[in-house]
Order: sequence, then C-alpha cells, then structure tokens
Amino acid sequence: MTQAAAQSAAAADAAAIATAAAVLEQGGLVAFPTETVYGLGADAENPAAVARIYQAKGRPNDHPVIVHVAPGADLDYWCSDIPDAARQLVQAFWPGPLTLIMRRASHIPDAVSGGQDTVGIRCPSHPVAIALLSAFKGGKGGVAAPSANKFGSVSPTTAQHVRDEFGLDSHDEGPMGGAADGESCDGALLSVVLEGGSSAVGIESTIVDLSRLTTHGPVLLRPGHITAQQIADVIGMLPAAPDQAAPRASGTLESHYAPRTPVTMLDTAALPATLAQLQARGVQVAVISHTLPACGHAQRHMPATAAAYAYGLYAALRDMDQTACDLILVETPPQDDQWLGVNDRLRRAVHGSAGVIAGLLA
Repeated sequence: MTQAAAQSAAAADAAAIATAAAVLEQGGLVAFPTETVYGLGADAENPAAVARIYQAKGRPNDHPVIVHVAPGADLDYWCSDIPDAARQLVQAFWPGPLTLIMRRASHIPDAVSGGQDTVGIRCPSHPVAIALLSAFKGGKGGVAAPSANKFGSVSPTTAQHVRDEFGLDSHDEGPMGGAADGESCDGALLSVVLEGGSSAVGIESTIVDLSRLTTHGPVLLRPGHITAQQIADVIGMLPAAPDQAAPRASGTLESHYAPRTPVTMLDTAALPATLAQLQARGVQVAVISHTLPACGHAQRHMPATAAAYAYGLYAALRDMDQTACDLILVETPPQDDQWLGVNDRLRRAVHGSAGVIAGLLA
C-alpha cells in the first residue's frame, strides 16, 4: 500500500469511528469488532437505546448485557464497593477478554443488568473497539454490547457474519461500513457495522463475579480465554463454580450459541461408527473434528490447540450450518482446563439437540 493509500484508509477509518460514535450518542445501534466476538452496541446509560439491543436480538429483558469501556475508564463511575481484587485483575488483564461483575453504581440504569444490582464491565483490546470507546463521549461513556447476533444463535466473529445475521447486504452500506440511512432490524435500527477482520479470540470473554467476594469469593460464571488459574495467580484465590444465588450473566443460559441445524457431540471412539449408521440411513452429516480424517457430507478439521480451536469454532459452526445437512456432529474436544471455554460453548450449543441421533436412526 502506498503512503497516500494508507493515509486515505486511515482517514476513512477515523471517519467511520466518528460516525459510529455519533450514532451511539443519538441512541442508535452499532455493530463493532472486539477481540472475542463482534458486539451489538448502544449507549449503556440510555435505557431506550439498550432496549433497542434487546429488540434487535429478540433477547429476554432480564438477561444482562456487558458494558464496554475505554482504557483508563473510571471504575468508580460504573461500580460501587469495588474490591482490591478487581483493580488487580484490571491491571493484569485489561484491555482484554475479561468481564468483571460488581455492584452497580446507583446512577447506572438497570437496563444493562437485567434488573439486578450488579453490572458486568470490561475493556476490550481490539483497536477498532478501543478507538470507538475512546471517541464515544470523549472516552467517558460505556457501550452496552452483547454479541451481534439473534439471541441464542452462533456469535459473529466477522463483520460479514453480522450482516448475514441481520439480513444486511453490502450494497445497503455506506462507504465506511455503515448501513446507508440505517437498516431495519426487527423494528430496531442497526446504523453502522464497523469492520475489524476476524476476532482474534473467537469466543466470548471470561466472566468473574466479584460482587460477593467477602461471602463467596470470586466465582467463574463463564469460562473463556483467560483461565481460572490465571485469575488465581493474580488475586491469590481460585474462582469457584457458579452457585444458585450467583448473578445472572451474559451468555450463561443452558441453551446458547446454537446454529439452526441440530448439533451433537460424540467421543472420538464412537463417532466413526455412528457416522456410518447415519450415512447408511441417508442422513446428511457435517463433521467438526480435530483428529479424524475426511468423513461426512461436509467437514471442518479443527486445530489441536484450545486457543486456535476457539478462534475457528463459531466460523466452523456457521459454515457447517450452511451445508444443507441434517446434523452437525462434533468430535468431543479434550477436557483439560485450557479447553473449558470451548467445551462450555459446545455444551450450550448441543443442549437443545438431546436425542437427535436416536430420532434420526429410529
């Protein structure tokens, strides 16, 4: 790229960020990249704007969203009773894929917390997200943003995934990645889709509850790229598993992250024989595996490391969902701690497909 071309691209990017920040300030919705997945954002302090997120996604009103803030944001503005452990984790992992649940400051609307007295907050590391958050309200605002997809479906890791999810075509968009004049999304308004390449992490952030630290210690509500042991190494306490009284948190329902096609997991030893039985019955099967040779109607071979697998997981589920197959079979990944985030997302993706193999073989 020539210097002139690079300067032109930088100017276009800056213009896109300015446009997106203005849309947020006017109460509109903006899809933007983070290092985890693409988010569907609105002004966290504008309950009407946050309601548009829920409307666009078809999301239950009591299911919290995460507030994204710029680097150096004032935690005391958003949260009350902030423990030292929170500041230690911020120092260690922000910007990055870690969400902290703390007591919500009284002036922050409960629209972002599903009516709870807690709030989830994080600072993403993606440069486009940082630029947007720094521009929005001069870096002092917060953007409420769940993943930019319909509720319960596979999270997007590219801008094209967002367009596919909400029925946006590239010809609908303005010259800087925004939908021209706004684009209708089930009655809401998605005004801008910011480009940022493929999300580097590929699954949603780790969520740790620190709102009950004195009584329950830290609690790992959702595993992710940052592991429980990494958290323990910083604060000297290993996060516990969720309990019945834990705050509700984004992306923690039993059925979630699911494509339209039924998904099920099988151990490596059982998968070939089951696949052969299904194929003998004429069932079209797509396979996602990390050890098996070519098999199935369609197949995505996944990396053997947890981080690389997570990076490609949602794209694989989306691609296999478009193969006109009857079933997506996933080879069960390894079960050690590094794979907790991947296994968590797959467990939720297959939750609604119990008994599907028996039904297809009946």
